[in-house]
Amino acid sequence: MLRCRRLPCPRLAWAWASSWLAPGRHGERGLHTAPAAPSDRTAPVFTRALAFGDRLALLDQHGRHTYKDLYHRSLRLSREICRLCGCEDGDLREERVSFLCANDVSYVVAQWASWMSGGIAVPLYRKHPEAQLEHFIRDSRSAVVVAGQEYVELLRPVVRRLGLPLLPLSPAAYLEAVEEQAEGRVPEREWRDRGAMIFYTSGTTGRPKGALSTHRNLAAVVTGLVHTWAWTRDDVILHVLPLHHVHGVVNKLLCPLWVGATCVMLPEFSAQLVWEKFLSSDTPRINVFMAVPTIYAKLVDYYDKHFTQPHVRDFVRAVCEENIRLMVSGSAALPVPLLEKWRSATGHTLLERYGMTEIGMALSNPLTAARLPGSVGTPLPGVEVRIISEGLQKEGCPYTIHAEGDERGTKVTPGFEEKEGELQVKGPSVFREYWDKPEETKSAFTSDGWFKTGDTAVFKDGKYWIRGRTSVDIIKTGGYKVSALEVERHLLAHPSIADVAVIGIPDVTWGQRVTAVVTLREGHSLSHRDLKEWARGSLAPYAIPSELLLVEEIPRNQMGKVNKKDLVRQFYPS
Repeated sequence: MLRCRRLPCPRLAWAWASSWLAPGRHGERGLHTAPAAPSDRTAPVFTRALAFGDRLALLDQHGRHTYKDLYHRSLRLSREICRLCGCEDGDLREERVSFLCANDVSYVVAQWASWMSGGIAVPLYRKHPEAQLEHFIRDSRSAVVVAGQEYVELLRPVVRRLGLPLLPLSPAAYLEAVEEQAEGRVPEREWRDRGAMIFYTSGTTGRPKGALSTHRNLAAVVTGLVHTWAWTRDDVILHVLPLHHVHGVVNKLLCPLWVGATCVMLPEFSAQLVWEKFLSSDTPRINVFMAVPTIYAKLVDYYDKHFTQPHVRDFVRAVCEENIRLMVSGSAALPVPLLEKWRSATGHTLLERYGMTEIGMALSNPLTAARLPGSVGTPLPGVEVRIISEGLQKEGCPYTIHAEGDERGTKVTPGFEEKEGELQVKGPSVFREYWDKPEETKSAFTSDGWFKTGDTAVFKDGKYWIRGRTSVDIIKTGGYKVSALEVERHLLAHPSIADVAVIGIPDVTWGQRVTAVVTLREGHSLSHRDLKEWARGSLAPYAIPSELLLVEEIPRNQMGKVNKKDLVRQFYPS
């Protein structure tokens, strides 16, 4: 007999009840026969859409959208883009199309339309200031700017200054039914080496640069992830990330659309709505989730505040274990204490992976085997990686290889076991160029074609581990090299610390001082003396922060990253 139980809020109570009474895990889906997806594995994702026909592609604030809907609406918009650009043959030949849309069907239609018209998609982000939006549009030399209805007024003065056409995207463009026979299909093209997207780097270590990826690059990342993470058409992913970075665009949107799966899109992140989606029995039922550590931290905070009763926590864990097959964390280092809290709450050990704007995804923990907290796993299919040191010449070579590997395994040079060095990457997922920056593109690669990530890494215990950005996360103090990320992971275990960023402050004597910038939990206090005493049990003496700076909030970008150069300048202006 079921007894009435008090839950945190009425909507979550309904989620609990409906999940408890649900007859099955994924709900029923109708059978649909459609032509097979094209065999060209470098073609854009939209070329596969008609094969999925009436299958549900997106569920968003506007309703339900099939693959066929997305294809024909995008094709109609692509023709409008070409008309506005005066392109009579319907092929923009890599002209750039900047677009700013909400996290819903309008984004997908604008992205696909950019590709259908033969253009390079340049996604913009609504939270970027006007000056930065103008920089991206000008720097990419976009031919046209597409704007969702809610962003037209934001972009109108920008395009007026730049002298560009603005194409307002009315709701009818992405919601109105399209007559298939009237629209036809996109002409066949050779997609492989065509430019596909310009992603602007996060700018955490310098001014954002436009990284241009081809359709081949994007497809290499997508197919590698589809294989490694076992994506199928029965998957349903909950999408809450911004759509101007690889994480939100490739991992969370292109992967499900590639296989005919379903993407449930929220207009923005809400901890309450995410938990409701996890616990709801409504179809389509969520079984994949990916986010950045900041989002997982907010979900844990909500869990701690609202799921206080033991039987509710037992229920939450049981539903997550039963219904969700994969949870991934990326874009920033995942603190081990946060990983452990999430595992306790949901039963899931978050899958950590490593990628960059320039290389897509390169490394991933396994889907089914044990995951080592803090490691980023091994190379994805088609990806080669190596760890090198440039200052240790050997037999005339300008560098020494510590470890080198691919998906089949890694070979370690004797004497260089567990030695840190720069991580370098090669493979079809690596971007084509920094847009309009030939010298910076050239300097980003070695003479033998490896991309220099600028990250310090180590290979140990059969896995790769990222120590941080060499320029800001490797602190040189008193002759020692300290990984700021490792110190942060340890400090986050302190009961009074809510958030922390470890930086190196210039020092005449030590080279750099290890400095902890800390946000405290509500009602807590912490002195530098107490912190040092506590840290002696987990950190080497030279890694213990020599300075503690308390702040109300640590500034992070939308992907959870801290611009540490700005943070250093804030506390050390000279």
